[in-house]
Amino acid sequence: MHDSPAITGAPSPDRELYPGRNIGAVEPRTPLLVFDGDCAFCTTWVQRLERTFGVFPAHEPWQWLDLARLDLTERDVTRYAWLLVGDRRYRGHAAFAAMMRMQRSPGWRFLGHLLVVPPFSWAAALGYSLIARFRHRLPGGTPACALPRPTT
Repeated sequence: MHDSPAITGAPSPDRELYPGRNIGAVEPRTPLLVFDGDCAFCTTWVQRLERTFGVFPAHEPWQWLDLARLDLTERDVTRYAWLLVGDRRYRGHAAFAAMMRMQRSPGWRFLGHLLVVPPFSWAAALGYSLIARFRHRLPGGTPACALPRPTT
């Protein structure tokens, strides 16, 4: 997985698979992180994680992608960040844990495995849910970061 062209720092001959709105009707063959590009908090953290992790997937705001071709809905992507790896899909805390498991460091990989095992996964899911819900109030957040209100 470390030799993937979509990983930061590696040559990217296949990067054109998802250069925004021109995505082809293909499953991403390399990891792709889909996040909310309208949310300053989300964008800031994607940039921080890219600097922190030695291995980082290609990443695109969902607003630049054809969600139908990725088999995602607007509801999916406004509530969770997604990591797409071939036919595997990770959302929320599981996406973060999967990115940790991609790292070269055994410490990051261990934490990535730990975050998807109960009871740690329960705490990680709750933490992710709270951060997603209140991201507009967190440092770097703006009113545009707020989740859509449920319709009744």
